[in-house]
Amino acid sequence: MKFNYLTKIALHIVFGFLLYYVGFFPRLFFFGVIAYFLVNIIKALPNEKTISVISACAYIVGVEVLFRMTKAGIFYESSKYLVILFMVMGMIFSGLSNRSYPYLLYLFLLIPSIVVASTNIGLDSNLRKNIAFVLSGPVCLGISALFCYNKKINSNQLNSILLYLGLPIVSLTTYLFLYTVRLEDIFSGTQSNFAASGGFGPNQVSTVLGIGMFVFCVNFFLKSKSMLVQVVNIMIFAAISYRGIITFSRGGIFTAILMILAFLTIYYFKSNYRNRRIVSISLVLLLLVSVATWVVSSSQTSGLIDKRYANQDAKGREKEDISAGRVEIFIGELEGFIDNPFLGVGASGMKEQRLQNSGEVVATHNELSRILSEHGILGVIILVILFFAPLFYRANNTRNILFYAFLIFWFATINHSAMRIAAPGFIYALALLNITYEKRSVHRKRLIEHR
Repeated sequence: MKFNYLTKIALHIVFGFLLYYVGFFPRLFFFGVIAYFLVNIIKALPNEKTISVISACAYIVGVEVLFRMTKAGIFYESSKYLVILFMVMGMIFSGLSNRSYPYLLYLFLLIPSIVVASTNIGLDSNLRKNIAFVLSGPVCLGISALFCYNKKINSNQLNSILLYLGLPIVSLTTYLFLYTVRLEDIFSGTQSNFAASGGFGPNQVSTVLGIGMFVFCVNFFLKSKSMLVQVVNIMIFAAISYRGIITFSRGGIFTAILMILAFLTIYYFKSNYRNRRIVSISLVLLLLVSVATWVVSSSQTSGLIDKRYANQDAKGREKEDISAGRVEIFIGELEGFIDNPFLGVGASGMKEQRLQNSGEVVATHNELSRILSEHGILGVIILVILFFAPLFYRANNTRNILFYAFLIFWFATINHSAMRIAAPGFIYALALLNITYEKRSVHRKRLIEHR
């Protein structure tokens, strides 16, 4: 039975309530999601395998942080491995494009860092876990890109993938509202706020909520077939935006804004005159709702959120380091690349060095500097592949209006949150899809011969 759009949203609001109030439900939900999508993929007809696989991965990506927050998964990195598993199943069923070889090379270039790490540090159980942590994200990206490269799907299927990505974020938002009912008790400074983030990492929560902002903004412009659906989409956009803003983690919000701007720019200029007028009216409404959301956020935080985005502390004094210490880590990793330019320090090598030097486990926030420091000159080749392969693909395929939004998400996210979650790798791969548009049928009046 196929549920309609509003029913799916209502169901995921219910999931949010169950995840918060019913102690055993998170683990049941975790295994239920896996079973549902495994059956879907296996039972799908040959011409539906691709969309079944990508939809399954989209849902897993959207629900990943909620799984971690509620301790639903078997282990912390479960979602990344599920995305890899589903993508490999897709490769078995649907094969690969013969032009996806750059990403095969990319995956092979990750291997030497494991050898270097085991040689320099020794491959104990702790290091194996650290290597799996830092490489699971890049491997997830490589496998996703291999499968998605030049896979043909139509525009309706792309919208369906976005919905699968956004639905669990509706559950996450519901959970967050239930987790912190009395917001006035939790804001005292301008640092990232764990209480407003469901007791979990604000950076990851903000990143996923930013995805939700983008998804329901796209739905507002592309999939609002009635006034009711339009109102629901803009309300969900406002609710997700509000919860994202009050995490006090700025990265996900800035990324969402950049994605939305990229989408609207492409959509506007690809539209005809009549559609541009509709887009302009919808844009005014979106701006009004966004301003209202910010005003409510400012009121609820007693103006602290304004200071956060102005890079000030609770007393209004400007902070010296807008990056919250990330620049220092970035510079340290570039120094690691300069000191070990050929094969780098190995997977998780910089993290181990920081542990030895400071006695603290400090994970990187920037995937670019981590790749250079841990992979050396091979890291340069990896980055060349990641940057230029999609751009070369785009040169011959310009139909995906979300291409730049997807790439922006990947690039912005790996610069403030590395690849802690599966989202950057998977959404990067969505930019490589071959989007087709159904031609409108031309209705001709039947000519009746009069005798």
